[in-house]
Amino acid sequence: MQQSPHSPKSQSLSASAPGSAAQLSSLQQTYTVIPRVRPHTPLLDAINTPSDMNALSTAQLITLADELRLFLLYSAGQSGGHFGANLGVIELTIVLHYLFDAPQDQIVWDVGHQAYAHKVLTGRREQLASIRSKDGLTAFPERAESVYDTFGVGHSSTSISAGLGMSLALRYQGYAQTVACIIGDGAMTGGMAFEAMNDAVQQDADLLVILNDNDMSISCAIGGFSRHLAMLWESGYQVDISESGKPVLCQRPDMQGFDRRKRHKAMRDVPQLEDNLFKAIGFTYFGPFDGHDVPELLRVLSLAKQLKGPVLVHIYTTKGKGFAPAELDPVGYHAISKLPAERENDSQSKSTEQPKQNIPPALKYSQVFGQFLCDKAATDDKLLAITPAMEEGSGMIDFARHFPERFFDVAIAEQHAVTLAAGMATQGVKPIVAIYSTFLQRGYDQLIHDVALQNLDVMFAIDRAGLVGEDGATHAGVFDFSFLRCIPNMVIAAPKDENECYHLLNTCYEYQGCTAVRYPRGTGTGAAIEQPAQTYKIGEAVIESVLGSNDAPYKLAILAFGTMVATAQDAAEHIINDITLACQVHVVNMRWVKPLDTEMLDTLLAQGMTHIATLEEHMVMGGAGSAVNEYLLNESAAFKRYRPIISNIGIPDRFIAHGTQAEQWADCGLDVTGVIKQLKQLLSSV
Repeated sequence: MQQSPHSPKSQSLSASAPGSAAQLSSLQQTYTVIPRVRPHTPLLDAINTPSDMNALSTAQLITLADELRLFLLYSAGQSGGHFGANLGVIELTIVLHYLFDAPQDQIVWDVGHQAYAHKVLTGRREQLASIRSKDGLTAFPERAESVYDTFGVGHSSTSISAGLGMSLALRYQGYAQTVACIIGDGAMTGGMAFEAMNDAVQQDADLLVILNDNDMSISCAIGGFSRHLAMLWESGYQVDISESGKPVLCQRPDMQGFDRRKRHKAMRDVPQLEDNLFKAIGFTYFGPFDGHDVPELLRVLSLAKQLKGPVLVHIYTTKGKGFAPAELDPVGYHAISKLPAERENDSQSKSTEQPKQNIPPALKYSQVFGQFLCDKAATDDKLLAITPAMEEGSGMIDFARHFPERFFDVAIAEQHAVTLAAGMATQGVKPIVAIYSTFLQRGYDQLIHDVALQNLDVMFAIDRAGLVGEDGATHAGVFDFSFLRCIPNMVIAAPKDENECYHLLNTCYEYQGCTAVRYPRGTGTGAAIEQPAQTYKIGEAVIESVLGSNDAPYKLAILAFGTMVATAQDAAEHIINDITLACQVHVVNMRWVKPLDTEMLDTLLAQGMTHIATLEEHMVMGGAGSAVNEYLLNESAAFKRYRPIISNIGIPDRFIAHGTQAEQWADCGLDVTGVIKQLKQLLSSV
């Protein structure tokens, strides 16, 4: 790996005397409040491209880190977004862009939760407040947004594979750019990361992997790999990098003065660092180093980038570093909402407010799932629950606390989670896999071959279905109907609200076979959950309402799936109040994507429907509406007789950019206004 010459950088590095490095590294500030007013950041304001840092001294880089941390605190307060991980990699990001000649050198981020500082240093400082907002910066690196974003991300464990591909392509073309992959300890649990590391050794690729070990993925990092990293840390030693590039085992600086007897006691249970997992694979390993020590990072990475072959530098950081509340609660500060607006004359406003009615807040769908899980587990000891590192997001905290022996967090390993459930199901228990729609895509082969092909008794609780808002296209759950309904043996439910979600979860749990309940991100309509749990008839739709006169010349059936039932109801009321349309509207809660209620469809046709609209928060292509079309065109004798006009309303054939969920719905024509417009267009077709 060849370093591009930057004389100011080498001068500032050589100017850091050994005694001054420790003194400099202690200059970072800690903050306790998110500022509401843009802070004074003169050094940061002068950085518009990474090359603007070339002439900075080490002391100035540390000051820059303080300013960047304060700026990110301010920006997060304005826009919300990922928080703790970004604060934890500020020093690393500065050093990477100081030492590497981006965009010629390739810096590859994993997941992208930690890329805000990277965005600021690469010309997007003044746009950062727009992050996650419609037409603003994306929440993750995106190639179309900047030449410095080398690879689009959003899902974990991809950086080493992508970086290796870049390295091999560059080598083939005779280029000598450096490729550096930054991956967290949580993302490193994904099998894809190890597949890439294995291949990197096989290819003898020039690849620098920086393992950012903060012992904190979204859920706590768990498992044998996490314990291995902990043992490397607890040893009190590090594999340092000498000027010649050779590994040297030495005492870690922060362990100076540590009781030698205690250290020897700890070392009895710790493998020698020379024999760690990364070296066993074939990587040259250095670390662990303090990821917040700017002089140390400058020294280590400037040497590491000159080495040939696959190299891994292990650093340890603190998630939320520099913001005291986030350091104490890294899970709570993984991401934050923007600060609420301050109100003037607050005391006067309070005195004029109307007393609030005692109405319980609407539950999040993840809370509904968590309540069902605990309720069912209390009466059925066969229930086991699995999550790929999403205990908090999936609403499983209470279940994990009350039923720890029945809760399995497998870390970021979606493929393993699905096959683990399949294995459990062969032994007479009932596993539930709680997984986001966007992440179930990663376990698709396992879903087909290991679960459905064997028709095993596994239930999937699919969260974050549909459009998810600010996280954008990488996290949207808009493909699950299509990739699930084509699999034999699958049963797929789509609840309209919280109460129906609870009972469909119960229905699918009681069913013997492969089932999926698909529900969205966020809160429901406020529907109260009725007890006890009910079991619905599989594949039976429900007529929600019939609006308008039976004598109307046009009859429209809106076949709504999932949470679009409420939108369909609102749109139907507008349609029948429009006297120019002269239409009767039947609103149908389809409830099941597979099996469809074909009897209901034939009944509607026999009642003289002139128009049929399907409505779903899913891609039109291959979605639930397509399932309706397939039945009507291929199997329904009634359709051949009555021939109504059909329209499928859903998400068009494109990736939907980030914004609020309401903005995304409007963009797709799935808000009430957009649906009314499309229904009117349908009714104009005669």
